[in-house]
Amino acid sequence: MVGVWKNVKTIAWIAILVMAGAHCSAAQVIRPGAPQPAGPGPRRGTAMAMALANASVNFPFTAGSASNPGNAPLTVTLSWNCNCGNISLYAYFNSSTTALTDGAGDNIPSAAFSLSDNGGAFRALNTTVPFGGANAGLKVVQITNPPFTGTHADTMNFNINLSTGTLPALPPGTYTGTLTIQAQAQ
Repeated sequence: MVGVWKNVKTIAWIAILVMAGAHCSAAQVIRPGAPQPAGPGPRRGTAMAMALANASVNFPFTAGSASNPGNAPLTVTLSWNCNCGNISLYAYFNSSTTALTDGAGDNIPSAAFSLSDNGGAFRALNTTVPFGGANAGLKVVQITNPPFTGTHADTMNFNINLSTGTLPALPPGTYTGTLTIQAQAQ
């Protein structure tokens, strides 16, 4: 497994740390010169990597508004060299209730944070995925039966909905949290 980690911090009304990681869920050590295994199992050279581009995103807030889009997209490019049945890309927070916080007890839940992948509809980070907190994530994409070697790019736009619950009454400030983007091959 090869993983590339990049940390990105945005500065404005919200600061979000985006972490990226790639994870191959199956691996096998094969000595050089040994024959490759037949069938769907891992083969020598099994690797996965992820790269982030344009990762600085600012969120100017309008109190009580459902539309608080980030000012720039985040592009995630996966590359792989594996014999796997599925490659999935996830976005998640560690907590559904405290995805973003000002440190003084004012919090933005993960369900208020949404993501649009490649121009699709915005979807909230409110499902349980294999990583992170319960009800704090989203499966962004799943590639079924990918070729042994390939790449896939996703351009993600973000929005924060401050129109529901106690969110319209949030005090101004800098809200921070960690959004993790992680890929998994199975």
